[in-house]
Amino acid sequence: MSETRRIEYGAHVIEFRVERRDRRTLEIAVEPDAAVVVTAPRDAEVARIDAKVRKRAAWVLRQQRYFQAFLPRTPDRRFVAGETHLYLGRHYRLKVLRGGSGTVKLTRGYFVVDLGDGGADSDVRAMVERWYHDRARARFAERLEVNLARFTPPERFRPRGLIIRKLERRWGSMSPAGRLLLNERLIEAPTECIDYVVTHELCHLTEAHHGPKFFDLLSRVMPDWPKRKDRLERVMA
Repeated sequence: MSETRRIEYGAHVIEFRVERRDRRTLEIAVEPDAAVVVTAPRDAEVARIDAKVRKRAAWVLRQQRYFQAFLPRTPDRRFVAGETHLYLGRHYRLKVLRGGSGTVKLTRGYFVVDLGDGGADSDVRAMVERWYHDRARARFAERLEVNLARFTPPERFRPRGLIIRKLERRWGSMSPAGRLLLNERLIEAPTECIDYVVTHELCHLTEAHHGPKFFDLLSRVMPDWPKRKDRLERVMA
């Protein structure tokens, strides 16, 4: 059972979702998409819940600012000759050819899209996006294995599945069932940034929320995570 509430804090309005469970204490969490979730006892009075959020309002706003800076940007991409596209943190200029093999490849700083015989300009987007998806599937699976080695024991942190999708509001997430979801656009980021997102999400297998224990674990297995996060924000802005 859940309900949505809001409180005012100075000039700010904080909206939050209340989830009632069989528990004795109230817990406030700010999720990666900046949503606020309050887990409360089933019999907790609304006034008590509102008072708790108001008391922690300054912390909630700080956490929201933190995650909002981390949200993916979604600039409109153009699929025309001369436009630049990112792959693993590097820029490549799009070159469109016709009459060849009908493939996409990287060569000498160019994204070369060969439309083959009879190909149309409208096919470029689909070909590039399919190329990105195939590279993301292979690269993310590889980086998952690399980053599992950060944990002890690694198998305790192995997700039950890896899902790759286009996401608007986050770089990744870990489902309650233990499935790792990664934003396909991460393939545009440097490998060290991909590793940061993967490791961040793996930490959620034992620490569901972004409390002190979560950041203690993240800092222990990846001490330089703030540097990686900052680079992700700069490159993908």
